[in-house]
Amino acid sequence: MNNILSGCSSPEFSRRVSRFCLVFYFIFLGQITKAQTIVSSGKSLISRVVPSHASHFQVEELNSKSGKDQFEIESKNSKIILRGSSGVAVASALYHYLTNYAHCQITWNGTNLALPAKLPVVAEKISKTTVYNYRYNLNYCTFNYSMSWWDWERWQKEIDWMALHGINMPLAITGEEYTWLEVYKDMGFNQDELKDFFSGPAYFGWFWMGNLDGWGGPLPLDWMQSHKTLQQQILKRERELGMKPVLPAFTGHVPSAFKKKFPKAQLKPTNWTNGFGDTYILDSQDPLFAQIGKKFLDKQTQLYGTDHLYSADTFNENEPPTDDPGYLSKLSERIYDGMRQADPDAVWVMQGWLFYSDRKFWKAPQIEALLKAVPDDKMILLDLAAEIEPIWKRTGAFYGKPWIWNMLNNFGGNVNLFGRMEAVASGPAEVFNDPDKKRLEGIGLTMEAIEQNPVIYELMMDHTWQSTPIDLDEWLKKYARNRYGKQDADLNQAWQILRKTVYNGKQIRDGAESIITGRPTLDSTTIWTRTKLNYAPAALLPAWNLFVKSANAGKKADGFSYDLVDVSRQVLANYALVVQKKWVTAYKKRDKAALQKHSKAFIDLISDMDLLLATRKDFLLGPWIEDARKWGSNDQQKALYEQNARDLITLWGDADSPLHEYSNRQWSGLLSDFYKVRWEKFFVMLNSSLQNGSEADFKSFEKSIAQWEWQWVNQQKSFPVTEKGNSIETAVKLYKKYHQQISNDYKN
Repeated sequence: MNNILSGCSSPEFSRRVSRFCLVFYFIFLGQITKAQTIVSSGKSLISRVVPSHASHFQVEELNSKSGKDQFEIESKNSKIILRGSSGVAVASALYHYLTNYAHCQITWNGTNLALPAKLPVVAEKISKTTVYNYRYNLNYCTFNYSMSWWDWERWQKEIDWMALHGINMPLAITGEEYTWLEVYKDMGFNQDELKDFFSGPAYFGWFWMGNLDGWGGPLPLDWMQSHKTLQQQILKRERELGMKPVLPAFTGHVPSAFKKKFPKAQLKPTNWTNGFGDTYILDSQDPLFAQIGKKFLDKQTQLYGTDHLYSADTFNENEPPTDDPGYLSKLSERIYDGMRQADPDAVWVMQGWLFYSDRKFWKAPQIEALLKAVPDDKMILLDLAAEIEPIWKRTGAFYGKPWIWNMLNNFGGNVNLFGRMEAVASGPAEVFNDPDKKRLEGIGLTMEAIEQNPVIYELMMDHTWQSTPIDLDEWLKKYARNRYGKQDADLNQAWQILRKTVYNGKQIRDGAESIITGRPTLDSTTIWTRTKLNYAPAALLPAWNLFVKSANAGKKADGFSYDLVDVSRQVLANYALVVQKKWVTAYKKRDKAALQKHSKAFIDLISDMDLLLATRKDFLLGPWIEDARKWGSNDQQKALYEQNARDLITLWGDADSPLHEYSNRQWSGLLSDFYKVRWEKFFVMLNSSLQNGSEADFKSFEKSIAQWEWQWVNQQKSFPVTEKGNSIETAVKLYKKYHQQISNDYKN
């Protein structure tokens, strides 16, 4: 006994006890800090989302035994208790309660938070655990097609939306240009050498991916500084909620001035082939490659911290110089090496878009070489458009790498009713239960733009908390009740019609546009204005009838107002093709009177659509331009940002841009000031040709209208930023004007 006691009193024993106590203290302190963060972030979110009822909720930490997010909900002492393993889990618990007990809904396009004074009681404790480590969100393109002009107020709402919908792995690339500015300054580049490198704010997504340099610039320094601050705010909030943001990494894209600064550098020019000049890629075998990769991550970590997840996309819509698997393997190895040198815990998150967009190049040997050069636990693949074409099926589930099943759904921010509802309802669960899935680690959203088709995104993110297919019959009833405030048999029927028409996901890759938004033509489609529908247009009319019937019955919910406008817009947008065929026939028959009659009807239709869309802020051009101008600190900057905003949604590039109309929008203001004016000019040409007895010169018109479009892009003009008129009254009025004529024309 004395020997034992003497051992316990030895200096070595004391040191060991001290070390143990210190370790235990820090572990304990860490647990306390985590619990405090979960509780405080949860309470703050509740105060932002339902401020009038925040006092009715109590937030507690929940330890998840599985290591995956988990939440519980129960009623206790007149409070709704929300327990979660993270801030995101607490937010998800709140949204589960709001949607399943209070029958509320929060979407980009219509929100119902009509909570009763006394909140519904949870009879039995609810417990949910996700099977997915990751719930990913965003696409490089989203940061421009939707987010180009967002301020902190708008970002706060989006981060809350992400948390409520269970997202814990958001792409976070705001402020990347500031990091690069600092890196290149440290490497000896001056501002003049970089002025042709950074793009304008509307084009960062493609600048970051190495597709273009300088377009829409030069980028003002205060933009970079303000967005450094904005990124710090974004990341702070996301991390407080327990999210792990994905930050960018170096893929080889360097300024053209790099050639002069480092004449021995191994540079390869590459071209996106969309009307923009060459960009330069530093060869991965050049010693500078890994050095710059490390410099970038070191600087980024100083500015923004890190969660060890890094996005890097090689050759996005740019074909590599060779399909040699050895070359591709070394390229991949060096990109990861640049990450690893700066952060030994680095995990590379790669968008799998290149395997979809250039499948002729990326065959099995090339994909395997690119992926296998990186350790399996150091890379995560995003199956970027899995609901359209699942890449995991032709790559052996990405050769054993962890991967995420994502829904893309929207391209370019085009306004249309579209989605693969059946595939989204069943797809994630089917894959999760497929023995060939290997290392499926998550689900996610990778749309090019948001703020449309809210039903598809609500549906997709419900998979976070279940691993079985969603019963669409029951789910749609719940969705409609939450959206409109009460059950409505007519609207339930309308949603079944929408399910079988606009949301059937058949025949076409993404939603059809209207001929109205296409550059004027006698054809029924243009290069980026694809008018082919995935349903017979007449089949949508019964849903329109039911929405108007509910409007006449006094339905007034915000979500109902949006849906009534959107369904009405889609019916009219489809009908434009019928009217176009009438005036095309009249022109070809040289029938002057018929051409004037039907072209006038076409112009009137555009005006009526503009009038309808003016009643909802969701469909206004004005806020897009006004939000862009707000970032400018002087008239020159305001003009630059407005030019960026106008260009992206019209020409995309210059007057010769092959991407014109890629990002077309059916927005009030854009319809009246851009699309309608183009068609009026086109009809002047057609009428003149009939009057003169000559053939219309379509090639000359194409050139002249492109120049007019470029002039429009460079104009400065304000548009309404608030809605005008009553959505329901205007939709009903247009229904009375058009319904019978549309029905008759479809029958004929």
